[in-house]
Amino acid sequence: MASGQEGAFTELYDVTSSRVYGAALQMLRSARLAAEVTQEVYVEIWRQASRYDPSRGSVLAWTMSVVHSRSMDRIRAISKESARERYAGINGDRDFERASDELIETRVDSERAREAMRSLTDIQRQAVTLAYFKGYSQTEVARLLGLPLGTVKSRIRDGLIGLRNALGVGT
Repeated sequence: MASGQEGAFTELYDVTSSRVYGAALQMLRSARLAAEVTQEVYVEIWRQASRYDPSRGSVLAWTMSVVHSRSMDRIRAISKESARERYAGINGDRDFERASDELIETRVDSERAREAMRSLTDIQRQAVTLAYFKGYSQTEVARLLGLPLGTVKSRIRDGLIGLRNALGVGT
């Protein structure tokens, strides 16, 4: 990647994207914010690839440190924004209707996601949760669940298809 090889970037993305998104989602608790941070992480990794130092850790460790850093930046920005909104609210400047609409939308999205997860079998739900929300690799999920790797891969794939169908997301 440091030499600008897009294939290397594509391979890194394919191998790490579920862990990156899962870690961001776990920290941010918002699919929209996690998707934004995931994109920011890969842009930064592409731009800063020449700065990677293998003596300081694996590529995955470096990638996850970028995820953590970007997620914390986003949390800090949200905290600052919330403080400004609280101050504005005290002073009568707050747009309550906009805030209410956003809160309702977030709650509806969260409930739809919970319902979609409940629609999965127990093993699919466990495998998807470990891989996408806890950041484990498929091999680690197989070890944790005591299942063959091929079974775990199938359950994750089937679970993702089930989630896509339950949420009504197109391919």
